[in-house]
Amino acid sequence: MGKYLTSLLVLLLQLLCGCTGNQRTEKALVLQFTHSVYNATIYENSAAKTYLENGHLHHRPHLGDTVQNNNENLFKAEDYVLGDFSFLRIRTKGGSTAILNREVKDHYLLTVKAVERGTNVEARTRVKVQVQDTNDLRPLFSPTSYSVSLLENTAIRTSVAKVTATDADIGTNGEYYYSFREWTDMFAVHPTSGVVTLTGKLDHAETKLYDLEILAVDRGMKLYGSSGFSSMAKLTVRVEQANEHAPVITAVTLAPSGTDRDPTYAIVTVEDNDQGPNGEIASLSVVAGDPLQQFKALRTSPGSKEYKIKAVKDVDWDTQTFGYNLTLQAKDKGSPPQFSSAKVVHVTSPQFKVGPPKFERAVYRVNLSEFAPLHTPVAMVTALPKYPQLKYAFRYKAEKNRFAINPDTGLITTTGPIYADYATQFELQVITSDKKAATKVIIDIIDVNNNAPEFQRTSYKATVDENVPVGTNVLAVKATDLDSGENGYVTYSIANVSPQPFVIDYFSGVISTSEELDYELMPRIYNLKIRASDWGTPFRREVEASVTVTLNNLNDNKPLFENVDCEVTVPRDHGVGEQITTVSAIDADELQLVRYDIKAGNDLDLFELNSNSGVLSLKRTLSEGEAAKVSFHSLHIRASDGEHETEPMTMNITVITARKPVQLKCVDTGVATMLAEKLLHGTKIQAPTEPDDNFMDIHSVNRYSPQFAESFPSVIEVKEDLPVGARVVHLSASDTDSGFNGKLVYVISGGDTESRFIVDMNTGWLLVHTPLDRETTDHYTLNVTVYDLGIPQKSSSRLLDVKILDANDNSPQFLQDSYSLEISENTPVGTEIVQVDSTDKDQGDNGVIRYSIVADTDQFAIDELTGVVTVKKTLDREVHPVYILKIAARDQAVNEPQLVSTVLLKVILEDINDNPPKFIPSNYGVKVREDLPIGTVIMWLEAHDPDVGLFSQVRYSLIDNGDGNFDVDKVSGAVRILQNLDYEKKQVYNLTAKAKDKGKPISLSSTCFIEVDVVDVNENLYRPWFPSFVDKGFIKEDVLIGTSVMKVTAQDEDKGRDGEIHYSIRDGSGLGIFTIDEETGVIRTQELLDHETTPHYWLTVYATDGGVVPLSAFVEVYVEVQDVNDNAPQTSEPVYYPSVAENSPKDVSIIQIEAVDPDARAGDKLSYKITSGNPQGFFAINSKMGKTKAKAATLLN
Repeated sequence: MGKYLTSLLVLLLQLLCGCTGNQRTEKALVLQFTHSVYNATIYENSAAKTYLENGHLHHRPHLGDTVQNNNENLFKAEDYVLGDFSFLRIRTKGGSTAILNREVKDHYLLTVKAVERGTNVEARTRVKVQVQDTNDLRPLFSPTSYSVSLLENTAIRTSVAKVTATDADIGTNGEYYYSFREWTDMFAVHPTSGVVTLTGKLDHAETKLYDLEILAVDRGMKLYGSSGFSSMAKLTVRVEQANEHAPVITAVTLAPSGTDRDPTYAIVTVEDNDQGPNGEIASLSVVAGDPLQQFKALRTSPGSKEYKIKAVKDVDWDTQTFGYNLTLQAKDKGSPPQFSSAKVVHVTSPQFKVGPPKFERAVYRVNLSEFAPLHTPVAMVTALPKYPQLKYAFRYKAEKNRFAINPDTGLITTTGPIYADYATQFELQVITSDKKAATKVIIDIIDVNNNAPEFQRTSYKATVDENVPVGTNVLAVKATDLDSGENGYVTYSIANVSPQPFVIDYFSGVISTSEELDYELMPRIYNLKIRASDWGTPFRREVEASVTVTLNNLNDNKPLFENVDCEVTVPRDHGVGEQITTVSAIDADELQLVRYDIKAGNDLDLFELNSNSGVLSLKRTLSEGEAAKVSFHSLHIRASDGEHETEPMTMNITVITARKPVQLKCVDTGVATMLAEKLLHGTKIQAPTEPDDNFMDIHSVNRYSPQFAESFPSVIEVKEDLPVGARVVHLSASDTDSGFNGKLVYVISGGDTESRFIVDMNTGWLLVHTPLDRETTDHYTLNVTVYDLGIPQKSSSRLLDVKILDANDNSPQFLQDSYSLEISENTPVGTEIVQVDSTDKDQGDNGVIRYSIVADTDQFAIDELTGVVTVKKTLDREVHPVYILKIAARDQAVNEPQLVSTVLLKVILEDINDNPPKFIPSNYGVKVREDLPIGTVIMWLEAHDPDVGLFSQVRYSLIDNGDGNFDVDKVSGAVRILQNLDYEKKQVYNLTAKAKDKGKPISLSSTCFIEVDVVDVNENLYRPWFPSFVDKGFIKEDVLIGTSVMKVTAQDEDKGRDGEIHYSIRDGSGLGIFTIDEETGVIRTQELLDHETTPHYWLTVYATDGGVVPLSAFVEVYVEVQDVNDNAPQTSEPVYYPSVAENSPKDVSIIQIEAVDPDARAGDKLSYKITSGNPQGFFAINSKMGKTKAKAATLLN
């Protein structure tokens, strides 16, 4: 082993120089390492004077080398000289120095200093030394003992424990395998993870304790062929009885007597099929249904499996009148314990025979209109459960005065009119006939508009002056209404058909003028019809009062002349006192007479105007005195009614001498015509235009009775599936009266003792009130009554026959909730296995039943008429062990959806041994390391037999066991190694395994093939090694390509392929210049050499073995290229041009010829001579120095 450990650390130190001229001159020396850090390795526990591996240092001779940072004094530096190079080698020191231990310290960092002797030039580098591991430690368990407890029903292949060991070595040296010290077929330990697996069936009765010893074996035991290292741990496995069965509860409920002071409510038995403590019952508890913890399960005797359910405190039966559903659960004494399934036991009070009825609601609250007629439905109360003999009644007789209750259905109806004025709310107490249940019905009476407004007086009178401003208040009327809310809210309006110059405030009843009043042009008396209306619904109630308004006349008009601008011709001889003309002014007022006077133009007092009649006459003669001189007079006449006067009218009088009658010409103002028209208009509006008002009559007298329409049916048909609230038929009636007298309400007044129907009071729609059921009652005769809301009320009644038609509302009902049977899987096709049956209460096609199978299977068929189920196809339990068939029974309804009921038919197939076991997969392949320990489970066989019971139990065996190297556990299928494997002897094993069931009388079997590939484990223990860490070779520079230079040889102590060596050149200055035969190690030239260019080469030659994980070593090869004389000397200049003076003395120097030869040491052997151009012999050259001089310079001319 020391041979391959002995190697070198070669550190390269470069020396740089330059040369010129015909000799080498050292210009500069630079001492440095090629790397600042080098890596090296050495094995722990190496002997003294073992050299570090990997790396090298070249430097010139005569250097001093020291190792620094060597505090532990473990390492020493040495020189080795080759040619003009020196190698530095680092090794461990000899003597009693400390031993290297990787587990203590796995690396060192050294500093190497190189010092050139003489110049003391220094260079430094660092060397990282990695201490490599050797297999010097064994695996150690922690802890060294393990203990587990297993139930005897623990499944095979269950991981039951895990052991743990550690090895301080690393890599392969730290690898180890777990194995049992002695063979066992009950357990297997994984070779690398340490997991212990159960491989056999445990039986507490057979073996209660297993003491196992587990080894952790260093892999080196096999690799190095030595006893190796191992350690041991103990594993104790205790087998415990399994608690396989849960307790089973059986309960019998009792009906305790009311006289029993300590009643027993149930007897409970608990069974457990386990043995020992696992079969003993620890407790029986009430786990639900008893929040107050009133009940407890008590053993009948110590250790008994029988319990009594007893009350441990007073039971609250009042809130749980139907009893308690107690949920029981038992626990055994196993570890861990098993719990039984929950068992529900119903316990009831000793006094409880049948649950008392209870109303659905404690309080019913409804609204009822005052308009509701006799027999109007008010509310329906319901007590549950609905016992056949249950009846309803009022608690107090006084309640019967206004309401009645149907004793069978609980429907409350009215028995007379209801007035909110009497009471706004009624509270009824309803009880069941057994007086065990009661409820309250609160009826809120809805106020309706059943009162009309009423005026404080039946008539009103008022006066008003004409010409008062618009909006002047004339009178206020007031009406009141006894109803509440909007039904009693009163508003006012004027009901006259023709327009009136008055308005009334809608809310206050104040009457005021709406236009200017004129006595002369408008009626003097107004008869107003004032209407008071409430805001009630569905109709307003209204009342009218008469209001007489008298118009007062005022002097509001001035007189107006009929004619103005009169031209009058009067003869001069017109007699005194004679009438000339009459002026006329009209005053529309009738209060004062019009008076006339002459305001101007009668200065001579010739004319006289009668103030009352307006007659203008001659007062004085026109022919005498001053009058005779004047022929034209212009009179200004004025008219006045005492308050108002007209503008003066001009009357021009011309006096003529001719005797002619008085002539008059005026402008007509049209006042007379206008006044006549106004008078005529006033006469017309004074005439009565309002029609006779019979309002009070038509709205207050209820003249007519309601009448049903001719289309009222005598018979109707109703399908029983109409939903509650559905409309059945519209019962229409009419009433010729108006308002409330013609407002109708409807009610069913008889014939519906089951309260199945209701009629909408306002619309007359007949509705379904409670669900119909033809199967219970198929015909009703209803008495429908319609009332008006007049006073007094009038009514009419009609009989309505209601025939209930069948609806497909009953689905077929199977006679059983489910069906279950067992048949053999080889039952012949066509065999009848069961018959299902069902009934349907509907009629006709609705009650005809057809059967079908709705499950997704075609293995069975059913006769659609008889319900007989038969086998249709061959059965196979392994494909389908249980069939859950859904059998449908469908009625044959035609015009409505068909109804379907289903029942489950469970068909269980009994097994026969008709299937051999099948391997999963059908063949196996596994790779196994050749060094795995004996007993290692390398794989698990898995065979499945779809049969059940003994037919499915599989046992394994090996037909071909690979020359006894393998075995299989017959129960678990674990394949183990029986003998050590060796890859070099056999790489592949082809095994044949057999799986066989336990069928009787014939068992079935199948086989599979197992290919076991043995994986080669790296047994390449030794690396190649060279006899020397460095080698040297020589070659002349003029050799041909392919010339052999030298041969390197390495050795390997491994055998076979691991010892086969191949060579390669991987580094060095000669990489690519030389080749090496990978098998022989012969180094040859690959390119032409030139000593003058490169005088030597370094090669790093590797020797690598053929192991799976190849190992290698290297040697540094120094190849010196030897010089041959293959270069001619060369002068420094191709042509020289020297000169010499004539008549120069003898031997005068002319020129120095310099020449060089690239060949090694050729410069020392050069000689010079003149070969031509000197026939006279004038010149000579020194043969060694090349200096030229004149031999006979004096002759030069």
